[in-house]
Amino acid sequence: MSGIRAQQKEKTRRLLIDAALNQLSAERSFSSLSLREVAKEAGLAPTSFYRHFSDMDELGLTLVDEAGLTLRQLMRQARQRIAKGGSVIQISVETFMELIESNGNVFRLLLRERSGTSAAFRAAVIREIRYFTMELCDYLQHAKDLDTEVAYMQANAAVTIVFSAGSDALDMEDKSERAQLSKQTIQQLRFIARGAAELSDRRKISKKTHK
Repeated sequence: MSGIRAQQKEKTRRLLIDAALNQLSAERSFSSLSLREVAKEAGLAPTSFYRHFSDMDELGLTLVDEAGLTLRQLMRQARQRIAKGGSVIQISVETFMELIESNGNVFRLLLRERSGTSAAFRAAVIREIRYFTMELCDYLQHAKDLDTEVAYMQANAAVTIVFSAGSDALDMEDKSERAQLSKQTIQQLRFIARGAAELSDRRKISKKTHK
């Protein structure tokens, strides 16, 4: 019986999370949502909300955690596609743009709360972006045999560029316009990758000559 109750509780909690995400849009940020609106969208009484979250801030932090996890899982899937053959940068950008198209509100939440009014939200978003950057850094360091510092610089620049492109892509309805943005982003990332590879090689040579 306790197992059934736990399942029902998780199902209700999920309804609240999805209800909040579904209400985000270009016009509405998380901070503009009310507890009553979220509960109504989920088909629940407002009092049910408090069985799962202490307040809207706790719900918001949960959404940020989920958004970050979604982003990292997506890019892990991209690396699995890369392992089967293809351009690392092209597949990564295409996968990211697929997220924007299929689940833009997840990304919208990260973008908005990164500069939001809540210090707790800002810290949570910064933490998720840092996780994402460090995971990419680790991948570049091992897959491309880059110097550690160079791998971090490339990862940090790549995340900045991709997030900026994602922000522009969020409200693009013209597919050709979005395709052009993807092409431009891929080109920018290739420039950075080329420079990172050259810098990493120079550093390795320098270390050998100074031994």
